[in-house]
Amino acid sequence: MEKNPENKNTKAGAASPFAQTYFHGTKADFNIGDLIRPGFNSNFGQRKNARYIFLTATLDASIWGAELSLGEGKERIYLVEPTGEIEDDPDLTDKKFPGNPSKSYRSKHPFRVVGEVCRWQGHTPEQVKAMKDALEKLNAQGIHSLNE
Repeated sequence: MEKNPENKNTKAGAASPFAQTYFHGTKADFNIGDLIRPGFNSNFGQRKNARYIFLTATLDASIWGAELSLGEGKERIYLVEPTGEIEDDPDLTDKKFPGNPSKSYRSKHPFRVVGEVCRWQGHTPEQVKAMKDALEKLNAQGIHSLNE
């Protein structure tokens, strides 16, 4: 096997960097190439019509998204690419936690589905129940999503 001393991709003529991988956890059923758009009821807070859609750079955060989503569908995790600007999700960043430990983001622009993670391990039923109970407690206290 020959080494490429110029560190170039011989097909394209230059090396290309890896793109950031983003995930979107949901119970909705999408196909490769579909666009996930804002405008549907949120899975969190007061469940208003969502102005944003959400993505994360961590598999764990997307698993939570799938597990906490409303509906009876299969929990799914999609690989997505943003079609426009993204910004930190204020519910999970500086306004509530220092930095962005879950690497969670939001956008008013669609995400294109580029793949699906077909094998992943969810949280235990006890962990999911504890998270749902904590979200209900916040809701009962009138503490709602900053994304609404």
